[in-house]
Amino acid sequence: MIKVGDTLPATTLMEFSEVEGEGCSIGPNPVEVAKATAGKTIALFALPGAFTPTCSAKHVPGYVAHAADFKAAGVDEIWCVSVNDAFVMGAWARDQNTGTKVRMLADGSGDFAKATGLTLDLTGRGMGVRSNRYSALIKDGKVATLNVEAPGKFEVSDAGTLLTQARG
Repeated sequence: MIKVGDTLPATTLMEFSEVEGEGCSIGPNPVEVAKATAGKTIALFALPGAFTPTCSAKHVPGYVAHAADFKAAGVDEIWCVSVNDAFVMGAWARDQNTGTKVRMLADGSGDFAKATGLTLDLTGRGMGVRSNRYSALIKDGKVATLNVEAPGKFEVSDAGTLLTQARG
């Protein structure tokens, strides 16, 4: 399992873009983790899946609501990572009104979750291998803080915990 001081795995996540821009087309676009985190401070939170009740009611809205506070604490970007495809993450972004406040990144095959060792096996419930629920502060591609949720708990992956850590 990844730990504080480790570099994030060199994987590629996908992000759905609604608007064509410099270097990105409308639709799914690759996000190389190593390049995207270089020289930045990222508040990353990972969830088992899009549109889940707790994640939609508490986690994503909490990060959206505190986006300005994260910026004030020196965080460059907020990332939500989930084992879903980019189209689902794009739909969830629209549903949650994340705008430019939270980047909704798809880990479609679960490669990022597997590489971090932070997986949750939900095959018995028909959902396959997912990401565990956690939050981390990433500085220049390295894990500065890591908060892994205990099963059935919703205490450390929320925006408040990570914001406190970002403020130092």
